[in-house]
Amino acid sequence: MTGDRAWEALDAVPEAVVLVDANGLVAHVNDRARFVLELSDDVVGSPAEQAVELWDGDEPVTKRLLSAPAVADRLAESIVTRPLRDGRNRPLAVSGRILDDGSTVLTFRAAGSRLRLEAARSDLVATVSHEIRSPLTSVKGFTRTMLLKWDRFGDDQKRAMLETINEDADRVTRLLTELLDVSRIDAGRVQLHRSAVDVSQVIDRVVSGARLRSELGVRIISTDEVVPTAAVHADPDKLAQVLSNLVDNAISYAGDSDIRIATAQQGDVVLVTVADEGPGIPVDQHRRIFEKFGRARGQRGSGTGLGLYITRGLVHAHGGVVEVESDEGAGARFHVRLPVMP
Repeated sequence: MTGDRAWEALDAVPEAVVLVDANGLVAHVNDRARFVLELSDDVVGSPAEQAVELWDGDEPVTKRLLSAPAVADRLAESIVTRPLRDGRNRPLAVSGRILDDGSTVLTFRAAGSRLRLEAARSDLVATVSHEIRSPLTSVKGFTRTMLLKWDRFGDDQKRAMLETINEDADRVTRLLTELLDVSRIDAGRVQLHRSAVDVSQVIDRVVSGARLRSELGVRIISTDEVVPTAAVHADPDKLAQVLSNLVDNAISYAGDSDIRIATAQQGDVVLVTVADEGPGIPVDQHRRIFEKFGRARGQRGSGTGLGLYITRGLVHAHGGVVEVESDEGAGARFHVRLPVMP
């Protein structure tokens, strides 16, 4: 292949490629590199250290990359940033190969999604560690105390400690269940066992559970506005999970206000609304609350921050939509729209 044909082929490569000669001068850049790195037209022939400015935190690293020891003529991939003209820094994954004549081929790929994934994984590890450590510490403390001092406690004291252990074990079980749900949603592997479901019956089931917990201080849920609707084509357990997540979310943030569940039919769609009179959610935070570990600005509720993410994933798996309608200080209304049974 002639030199001109080789450069044409290099321009067709989807990755950004920069060729640096043995003297550290830019020998060629392909079209993708000009765009991704925002290189000028006269970059060829200029020193790569200045023309292809790359940073690792506060340290310039272009010179270090070009002089790094190679393993089998290859430079290990690393994450760097490239300053752009508008002041932003573009994260890039750069790797390289040293050719026989001493020149180096640098290949760049976008790394923004990788950094976001790594940040999400870090958040997941931190959240799981925190959520599991607390109940396990409690379980360990109570069991050790009971084993060492069993005869010193009365039956009522033993029962209270065992109830606490049971509740903490339930917390760990719920966390593991949430993590499994998230992994299935992320992988698009949510399994639904659909049937004709009466939404009002599912609401009764969810409300009964909430009223049972009301003995522990949870307010009784009002369902005065639930009206009969057509059956929806849904998994009854998953639908109950969706509504339970919304009710539990309202309980966490609604303060002393009532929580209401309403139903309506709009053509081929059944609408379920869970509303509270709590502090509300700023409009610019509506998208964030449906993200993993997402909470609206200023909210410090209990739980992992995965409930609404799971809710959205389960509703979407049913072919439905979940939305929030809220203003700061004016309560929140979560709307779930599901297709009726064909």
